[in-house]
This record gives sequence, structure tokens and C-alpha cells, in this order.
Amino acid sequence: MTTMRRGAFALVPFVLALAAAPAVHAQSTVTFRASLDTSTTHNRTVSIGDYLKKVEEASGGTIKTQLFHSGQLYKDVNVAKALREGSIEMAAPGVWVLSGFVPDTDLVQLPVFYGQPLERQLKIFDGAVGQQINAQIERKLGVKVLGPWLELGFGNYYSTRKPLNDFADLAGMKIRTSGGAGQFARAKFFGAIPNLTPWPDVPLALAQGTFDALSTTNESVESAKLFDSGLKYAFEDHQFLGFYIPMVSGVFWAKLNPAQQKLLVDVWSQNIATYRKNMEAAQEEARKTLIEHGVKFVVPAPAALAAVRQKMLANQDAIARELKLTPDLVKEATADMQKAQPTH
Repeated sequence: MTTMRRGAFALVPFVLALAAAPAVHAQSTVTFRASLDTSTTHNRTVSIGDYLKKVEEASGGTIKTQLFHSGQLYKDVNVAKALREGSIEMAAPGVWVLSGFVPDTDLVQLPVFYGQPLERQLKIFDGAVGQQINAQIERKLGVKVLGPWLELGFGNYYSTRKPLNDFADLAGMKIRTSGGAGQFARAKFFGAIPNLTPWPDVPLALAQGTFDALSTTNESVESAKLFDSGLKYAFEDHQFLGFYIPMVSGVFWAKLNPAQQKLLVDVWSQNIATYRKNMEAAQEEARKTLIEHGVKFVVPAPAALAAVRQKMLANQDAIARELKLTPDLVKEATADMQKAQPTH
């Protein structure tokens, strides 16, 4: 009830927009623009570009699509507001950007997900838990979530001078994160000192020793060529799974007729499995490139990850409160994840 009350007033502009905007006729032409701040070669950009192309083709040209990448229109930190105002038709911001509007998008940072296999996590976020988060996003931002989320990939720890062979090696290190209570709490759990450095400043800061290690993904490390800044070691603990959430402005959605609305949802649904496989392949390809550049990878055993996760769970309620997560949703996600684990 509390979540519903919080979203009730935010829902009003979206409902009014739906009521006020007339639906277009089947053959009317509408412009459908997507804004991303990733480069042309990033797999999020490639995926959304492919989606737009398929939408235009399936619509018979009645939906004219345009892709603006590399922050040409909006950076992701500003795109939620642009969607709400109808200044852009589509975006796919990361959950870390959306947590300021919908705290429950930070659910991915909970200890219960630490080191868990991809398939189990996707099952949770594709299921009832994800649907509840989508509903909050739609109410608070006045958007339509197109369907299943596109994963970026797993975050891991990477260091320069100090080899990372075990969890204990993280103690005392200054570790750069992208921010948030979940990542800070995880660094402190390992006895490390959390650091917040903007991503554009990371290569120079890493080379200058501003921090000893960082939390990010294989593809991010490879694309930024952090091995040229001294990065040598990777501890692949799969600490959390990042997601991009595809969404359409409610103002634009209201201009579409039911057939066009269904088309947008269906095209995403038909292609998300392929987009996910491509994202996973990109992370694996980046891993190979890092190894070629001398980065040494250590992968903790599943039993070791499970033991650490169990210790982390003692702090989960405190982390959830700091992240301002909905208590019932935390309980549901935790129960679903624990049920998904194999029994011995």
C-alpha cells in the first residue's frame, strides 16, 4: 500500500496524457527516437539500433525510427526526466541511474545475489519481482517498460599492483565503485576502503594510484584499455548483475494505436534473448582480450562464493534500509533466490 500511495500522484500526468492524446490512424507516420549515452560499438547501442530497425520494418514504415548515441541528445542521468516530459521517445537507462527515482532498482546490490549464476538472477528479475519494479517505474516516470531487461554483465574486482587470489587480498585496498550504499557496504565487508571516482577520470586516477582497484565489468575494463593504466589482476566474483531497462515515454505511447503499441512490445520480446546472448558474448570476448594483454584472472569456487554470501546476508537488512528498498520486495526476492538454489 505504501508503494501504491507513493506512486499515485506520479501516475496522474501519465493518465492525463493517455486520455488527452488521440490515437493515430493505422497509416499515420510517427517519429520514434531513442537516446543512449554509450558509443556506437557498445552492445547496448547495437541492440537498441537493431530493435529500432526491426520496429520500422514491422510497422511498414508508419513508425520512423532514429538512434542518438554517445549522449548526443541526453546523458543517461538526464534521460528519465526527458522521457517523463516527452522530450524523447525511448531510452534504456541502467538501474544505477534509476535508483534515484525508484530505489527498488538497486535490488541487484543485495547480498543474496552476490556470486549467483546468471540464470537464477534472470529468473528473479524476469518474474514477479521484476514486474513489481517495472510497475513502480511506469507509475513514477510515466513510461511504458517494453519487457525483460537487457543485462550489461557482472561486476568484478580489478587491481593494479596487488594480486587478487582470494577475498582476503581485498582488505586494506582503496576500491573505486560507481557509488551507492550496496557497493560501499560490499567493499567495507571485505575490509576495503570504498572510493567514488567518475568513470571518465578512472584511467588517469588508476595510473596515478588514486585507488588500488575498482569494481566494474570485463567489457568496461577492455573498452577503456585500463591495462594501459596498470591494471593487471581480476578477481571474477560476479558481485552484482547490471541491467538496462528499455522504456518508452508515456506521452509517445499515448499517440500510438493499440496495434502499434503491441508491435513495440512484441518486437522487443521476440529479440531480447538474442540481445542478451550478444551482451554475454561481448563480456566473454572482452575477458579474452584482457588475458591477451596480461591480465591474470582468478575465479572463486562456487562453494567459496556461497560461504561469503552467507556471511554477507547478516548485513542484508541494514543494506536494504540504507538503499530504501521495499521490505516486502526484499523478502520476496530473497525467498525466490533461495528457493532457486540447488539442495545437496
